[in-house]
Amino acid sequence: MCQNSIDWLSKKLTFDALAYQQAPLEKFGLTLTQCEKQVYAVSAGETYGGVAAVIFLLNARGNRIASFLLKLSGPLGNFTYKMIAANRKSVFVRTLSRLIKKLT
Repeated sequence: MCQNSIDWLSKKLTFDALAYQQAPLEKFGLTLTQCEKQVYAVSAGETYGGVAAVIFLLNARGNRIASFLLKLSGPLGNFTYKMIAANRKSVFVRTLSRLIKKLT
């Protein structure tokens, strides 16, 4: 998860963000390969990956409408998440991140 996302989530949610490169992945039942591909959220023994993690975090943060819409989007939401995750450093994703930060 990028620092912008962590900062945005932290405004309304208390959580521990761990960089997967230093996290005890085996404690969470995760591998380095898994974590290189998508974000994970672990809460109360449940593990959420990719778009499911984003939905979980949005809901926990109180963004229930955004969470619901993302869940409702189904395969389109999964595709969009994978495209954003694969292109995190692109101008488009950085611009999108700044826009979301300003809007919220």
